[in-house]
Amino acid sequence: MARIDLDLAHSYLPDPQQDADYALLPLQMSFEDGGAYALLGPSGCGKTTMLNIMSGLLAPSRGSVKFDGEDVTQRSPQQRNIAQVFQFPVIYDTMTVADNLAFPLRNRRMPEAQIRKRVGEIAEMLELSGQLNRRAADLAADAKQKISLGRGLVRPDVSAVLFDEPLTVIDPHLKWQLRRKLKQIHHELKLTLIYVTHDQVEALTFADQVMVMTRGQAVQVGSADALFERPQHTFVGHFIGSPGMNFLPARTVGGKLEVAGRTLALPPNLGLPDGELKLGIRPEYVALTTADDTAALPVTVVQALDIGTHVLLTGQCAGSDLKIKARLSPELAAPQRGDTVWLRVLEAHTCFYKNEELIP
Repeated sequence: MARIDLDLAHSYLPDPQQDADYALLPLQMSFEDGGAYALLGPSGCGKTTMLNIMSGLLAPSRGSVKFDGEDVTQRSPQQRNIAQVFQFPVIYDTMTVADNLAFPLRNRRMPEAQIRKRVGEIAEMLELSGQLNRRAADLAADAKQKISLGRGLVRPDVSAVLFDEPLTVIDPHLKWQLRRKLKQIHHELKLTLIYVTHDQVEALTFADQVMVMTRGQAVQVGSADALFERPQHTFVGHFIGSPGMNFLPARTVGGKLEVAGRTLALPPNLGLPDGELKLGIRPEYVALTTADDTAALPVTVVQALDIGTHVLLTGQCAGSDLKIKARLSPELAAPQRGDTVWLRVLEAHTCFYKNEELIP
């Protein structure tokens, strides 16, 4: 295993002139030895580019890649001792499951007794023990991807194992099981695992640290709790959560907050600067209240969906086009469409943003 340090930028154009020309804007990032990380973001944000630079499949336009402090920028994936698992299965169909798993070890001339032991351990972890003697060509797509995962995990000496959206072809019912297995394998083998995905559930359940990316930029790195509770950028608040964070244009003047034409009472010693900003609050923390609440806004109910575990209410602020979503307890009497209700938007979990970044 290795600590990986990135200090780089990358463009697929020969002479980039502006930010839009870069697939990866300048960044500095470290992945600790033995950590479980996820690169999370929408398609085209630079996740796979970063992964391929780490693996050695792609050289950065500028900057360096270091493994344990040693510059490996010009080294091949073989020289970096990297295992990479791709979006679609990469296996040998004519071989048995056991021979597929053993292939990386035989290439390194490991003794057969050790190979059998290691293949047995990985097969048991991935629940492939009963299929070791079957030809890979006879298996379903999800079993083939398990083999591909196993080939990446079978080598005990790798610097890191890189996953590029490996559960895309997996049946949705099995995705949860495989995520759990990968988490278990990480705890047992202590490998450095880096996992690319656009699925926030995959990222937040697999990784100890998640890097959220957009437009070639890493906007926040943190735990699932940190990303949910204190998004450092409005994109993180929007992307993490279902539904994402509410963002309401606001203005502060002399210690008072104006939102949708209503003045709200700010908590003392909050220290917000005067001027335009955004108020951010998760639907989970928006609460029904009464008209005398000085931290609330009046809204007209546009929709109230009974999800079973909660009621998802969408309300439009009185006299404006602003909409607010709230996740309400199903035990409460759900407001009906057209009703006017008061929603509290100022409380301990409320965040404030200036130029899309969190105000400390």
